[in-house]
Amino acid sequence: MSDIKASDAKSTFKRVKRHFSPSMALAGKFTGQGAVEAGSNGCRITLSDGREALDFGSYAVALLGHRHPAVVDAVRAQLDSMPTSTRSVLNPVPALAAETVVDYLGGTLPKVYFGGSGADVVEAAVKLARVATGRGTVIAVQGSYHGKTLGALALTHHPRFRGNLDALLGGAVHVDPEDAGAVARVLAETEVAALIFEPVQGENGVTALDPEILERWCADAKAAGAFVIADEIQVGLRRCGERSLALAAGLPVDAVLLGKALGGGIVPVSALVCSEQLYAPLAADPVLHTATFSGHPLCTAAVIPALTAIEEHVHDGVRISGEMAAGLAGIVDDHDTVVTDVRGRGLLWGIDFHTPEFAGEVQVGLAQRGLVVSTCLSRPEVLRLIPPIVATSADVAQALFLLRGSIEQACAATA
Repeated sequence: MSDIKASDAKSTFKRVKRHFSPSMALAGKFTGQGAVEAGSNGCRITLSDGREALDFGSYAVALLGHRHPAVVDAVRAQLDSMPTSTRSVLNPVPALAAETVVDYLGGTLPKVYFGGSGADVVEAAVKLARVATGRGTVIAVQGSYHGKTLGALALTHHPRFRGNLDALLGGAVHVDPEDAGAVARVLAETEVAALIFEPVQGENGVTALDPEILERWCADAKAAGAFVIADEIQVGLRRCGERSLALAAGLPVDAVLLGKALGGGIVPVSALVCSEQLYAPLAADPVLHTATFSGHPLCTAAVIPALTAIEEHVHDGVRISGEMAAGLAGIVDDHDTVVTDVRGRGLLWGIDFHTPEFAGEVQVGLAQRGLVVSTCLSRPEVLRLIPPIVATSADVAQALFLLRGSIEQACAATA
């Protein structure tokens, strides 16, 4: 549907309520202020009632904004030639994309498995680690989010996502992010296949892990023969400044997991980029772990233009980061009774409000004013601002202006 009008919104809400979830319909109606998405371009989306909204959300997918022309052209060209693969005859598109991703990360991790979602490559990495070592335990970090499929969910920490499934989520141990000796103690008690961590925990309110503790954990894990996996699905690819935070920090990782922005905001694609040792079970038996759409040509066609475009905007990312840091610092200074903290790096920022209810009031104002942000489902007092790397200084200034106005409106509403 390319011509969505205001009259389509009501029927959309009804269909979502009937076929998906009443709560989803209500939340979408609130966020869109009675409208639905009708189009997008650059940093903005167009709604069915004709309004525009500035997108500093999209859960880190739209790093290049919406419909980046180079990525659109590559995907369209692949659609016109060969959008899918027989899987019996080799296809050059995913092979070239794999080579590009390996080179992009510096060449030290030579093997690639492509998935369609972040959870796909989390599952693949952990499965390979367990097969390669013959061990069952994986160490994750308190506050972590690695996905909601059962294997990935065992590593995701927050009980909201785990529901009544704990009996099915064995083999994971979660350690305190402030405890430098925690990994060593787990290793002394059981045989560990892997350590997995997010250098910056996006879902946990944009919380960066201590670099010195990470260094100690990685060294302890490697000494015990466990693999080290950096989940950078949300924070890699220049989202937090570096191509890979773990590799830039010199951590001895066996795998970096990429996703979200890897498809250029156009198609879903993720990647496990790893060492020969971790990949060895799959090299020996290529059907040990497969998926119908792994390495899908239409999706992997986006990888090269996406990475190229990201690198073309590195200096913009530095500029935007500075503008966000300065603007948010000013907001904290002016509203320190309701804004308790601001955390961020690069193009990922978390704003802590003094209560979840106040954060909800701010969301009301943002929805009315036309700024899309991302919530933290496990920390409802935090709102995430996730600007695209293609944002102009005017876009950033507008976002900060709308945020300030929404905070002031929330203060008045709760006075």
